[in-house]
Amino acid sequence: MVVAGSVGVKKTARIVYLTLFATASSIGLSACQSDPDIDITKLTGEAESPDTLYNQGLANLNAGKVGEAGRKFEAVDRQSPFSDQARKSLVMLAFTNYRQGRNEEAITAGKRYLSLYPGSEDAAYAQYIIGLAYWKQIPSVTQDQRASQQTMEAMQAVVDNYPNSEYVEDAQAKIRFARDQLAGKEMQIGRYYLERKEYIAAATRFRVVVEKYPMTNQIEEALARLVETYYAMGIDSEAQTAAAVLGHNYPDSQWYSDSYKLLQTKGLEPRENSGSWIARAGKKLIGA
Repeated sequence: MVVAGSVGVKKTARIVYLTLFATASSIGLSACQSDPDIDITKLTGEAESPDTLYNQGLANLNAGKVGEAGRKFEAVDRQSPFSDQARKSLVMLAFTNYRQGRNEEAITAGKRYLSLYPGSEDAAYAQYIIGLAYWKQIPSVTQDQRASQQTMEAMQAVVDNYPNSEYVEDAQAKIRFARDQLAGKEMQIGRYYLERKEYIAAATRFRVVVEKYPMTNQIEEALARLVETYYAMGIDSEAQTAAAVLGHNYPDSQWYSDSYKLLQTKGLEPRENSGSWIARAGKKLIGA
């Protein structure tokens, strides 16, 4: 009797356990199926081959499931770090991170790829992704422009190290944008000093634009502001030289017209002093 009772208890406990397990599994599966970007294959507990995981990552990417694609590529890199699929997955991981706005993670994955496979066929792409991730973080000119500098450096590496790659043209465009941002930041600070009549500090900022960022859309204003700044300081020769360089390169510019009128209030006119730093810098300008 005692034995039979024990068996009955055990049998009942087993039924309850199986019922609870089935219910929990059903709930879990239902929840997974309701999420469009969750991988239900993880419930099998079976390890998948690197090739299978990589192809699943591509399939998810093509289906627009970028998050799940990234998890597949990350799984390849984690489970089979020395496989060829791991190499390909690492650069794709950089891309999926970038697509999700995870820029720092994209940069980390891209740099890791370059450290492991510097001479591979996807090295140019990895470097390009790094540049794009920095570029995405560029703020307005009113904020710190560290990301602009990092964008320039990363994209210049694409141009210098992979000159025949398909990414060079866009890399150069991103460099121009970042350079304009850096020049714009210098102009913002320069105008701030000029408004407060801190002329030496203002001239220093405008000089940076003329000498360091001549191939930008800030150059005309920078030269005009130098005319204004040197004029206010009473350094007429430099003011005249800045106006002459501005007029030589951009004769139809409104900035030149305004600078010319300013000089005339003192009976002056644009005149280049060949010994001035402005004249030397003028030879590198867009319109030179």
